[in-house]
Amino acid sequence: MPKTLQISDYMQRDPFTLTPIMGLRQAIDGLLDHKLSSAPVVEQGRLVGMFSESDGLKGALDAGYHGADPGRVADYMSRELHTLSSLATVQEAAELFLRHHRRCLPVVSGERLIGQLNRNDILRAAMASAEPSLPS
Repeated sequence: MPKTLQISDYMQRDPFTLTPIMGLRQAIDGLLDHKLSSAPVVEQGRLVGMFSESDGLKGALDAGYHGADPGRVADYMSRELHTLSSLATVQEAAELFLRHHRRCLPVVSGERLIGQLNRNDILRAAMASAEPSLPS
C-alpha cells in the first residue's frame, strides 16, 4: 500500500452523527437505518464520543434487565477516542484500525468532526493502488 495515499480522498464527508442527549432507541434506529456499526457523537460541532452497536446492545440489555428507560447516548457512548487527522495517510489509518480493532474512525480537524473513515474505505484504497500483478 503506497504510503502517500491520503485518507481525505477516501473518507466520508458529512457523516451521520448522534448527540449525547439523544435517546438510546433513536440512536439505535439511526445506526440501523444507515447500516452503520458506529457513529460519531457530536456536541456543538465538537466530537465528544463514539456510539457503537455494542453500546446499543449494552443499553438494550440494561433496560430489559432493569425494566427501565434505556437512557441516552451519553450513558453508553465511548469517550476514549481514536481519531485521524485529515492529513493522515491510508497506511497510518490502516495501522490505527488494526492496533485498536475499530470498524470506523472519526476524522477531525482539531476537535471538529470533518469526516469518517471505515475499514471498507481502506480496503478500497488498497485495491485501487494494488499492482496489477497481485493475484485475484
